Amino acid sequence: MGAWGCSVFENDDALDWVYELEGRSDDELLRAAFSTVIDEEEYLEAPQSAEALAAAEVVAAMCGKPVAQLPDEAREYVSRVEFAVDDSLKQQARAAVEKVANDSELRELWEDSEHLDQWTETIEDLIRRLT
Repeated sequence: MGAWGCSVFENDDALDWVYELEGRSDDELLRAAFSTVIDEEEYLEAPQSAEALAAAEVVAAMCGKPVAQLPDEAREYVSRVEFAVDDSLKQQARAAVEKVANDSELRELWEDSEHLDQWTETIEDLIRRLT
């Protein structure tokens, strides 16, 4: 795992996903990140999990509840888009975050570290900001 901290944006996969927001003005990338996680019936890999968490942070920011570590590219996307977050997008975001938190390779990686509690707090904070 290319991670250097417990924040959603302190890993390579999440930051790579954020760079894909450049020039975008729709919610397609957000919904795709959530669908990939929600629709996965087998093993949920860490990269897809990290992307879904990053997308959920963007949704939280669009709802006026950004995390302090929100990357500039995500801030620019939030200020550029002209659509409002609807209930279905928030529900997708919460469902994806909860699935990552409960059953994913990303969770397993954090379980194998000494920072599981800190990562869990980060995820719980994100879920609260999505409600």
